[in-house]
Amino acid sequence: MNNQPFDAPLLRGMTQRRLSRRDALRISGLSAAGLALAACGVQGQGNTTPTAPAADAVAKFWAGKTKNGKVDMANWPLYMDPEKPELKKFTEQTGIQVTYAEVIEEMGPWFAKTQPQLSAGQSIGYDLMVITNGIQFKQFVQGGFLAPLDHAKLTNFNANAAAAYKTASFDRGNVYSTPWASGITGIAYDPAKTGRELTKLADLWDPAFKGKVGMFSDTQELANFGLLVEGIDPAKSTPDDWKKAADKLKAQKDAGIVRKYYDQSYVEALGSGEVWITQAWSGDIFQKNVSDGTNYKFIVPEEGATIWTDNMTIPVTATNPVDAIMLMDFFYDVEIAATLAEYINYITPVPDAQKAIQAHAAAASGEDKDFLEALATSPMIFPSQADYSKLHYYVEFENATEQREFQDTFEPVVLG
Repeated sequence: MNNQPFDAPLLRGMTQRRLSRRDALRISGLSAAGLALAACGVQGQGNTTPTAPAADAVAKFWAGKTKNGKVDMANWPLYMDPEKPELKKFTEQTGIQVTYAEVIEEMGPWFAKTQPQLSAGQSIGYDLMVITNGIQFKQFVQGGFLAPLDHAKLTNFNANAAAAYKTASFDRGNVYSTPWASGITGIAYDPAKTGRELTKLADLWDPAFKGKVGMFSDTQELANFGLLVEGIDPAKSTPDDWKKAADKLKAQKDAGIVRKYYDQSYVEALGSGEVWITQAWSGDIFQKNVSDGTNYKFIVPEEGATIWTDNMTIPVTATNPVDAIMLMDFFYDVEIAATLAEYINYITPVPDAQKAIQAHAAAASGEDKDFLEALATSPMIFPSQADYSKLHYYVEFENATEQREFQDTFEPVVLG
């Protein structure tokens, strides 16, 4: 793809404070599951890899299918610039018209909505959908609802995606999915308030910060930190481990250290000084620092943190699967991945997007230049190998009974 002139007015719009991807995500217990980055040392999730179809099944699905000139894509809110410059370029290059809809807000309801149609062999109205790996991802695979990908049609992905994203244990070898974007749940803090550098999850339990610590109200996020601070790998945790982690979190609460259990409002609490240190999502803190000129620190603690991802998949009943896989591969063009990262402000699966963003920065000026330089150098967008090595999955459940036991263990911490 030829480099396009950088759109400075568009970038100026991006540097203004906007809602993050997570503002739109109403977190449910299973809506944000982790990403296995085994090649980067991210902790594994056990035996969760779906059974891959035989090579002849892949060939059978794609046999006789041709480009139709249109594709319908379902995504989460705030995952593409409203002007959709990337989709316009795709249409210019391929002639394929794209209908893009921000219709996915939680995984549970999305699966419940599409499952009856998929079970009946009917189209769900979308040829490409972005879904989070976790229990619903497994249900999509186990139900035979996702098309096996033809990697001969994924030349950009094969060439440009980080090796780490090709070894995810939930879909090893990208049989059914390719990643769209991912993010980290770590610790954010105001160094002007804490008076010292923070490096550990244990800092969230430090009495020196009594009444100034924010924790997440989402039980998956909360539980992971309780497990990790106890040295327990969430992916391998048992109900006894959950109880131990819940006791640790209750002790933090009973000691008056926790100010509040937050949803997205933690960003405002940090900004107002209501809290000095808090659980945080990487993209939020990057956006806050850039848009408001703050200097909050975001860390992956020594004991570990969480990583999650959303993935592109093709429903097995897609009307336009060839057009869909062409669009899927288009997003792995380095320039396209770079402009997406410039809007989303979360981790891109294309490492060379960093170089493209640096080139955009060199051609920009003023606030645009500052924004792009900050993006290209931020470990919140391009984590280091050392950070990746400390990242873990969320707890994953095999069935509703396990999920209920987990919820019953951790909900009292937040609600009690």
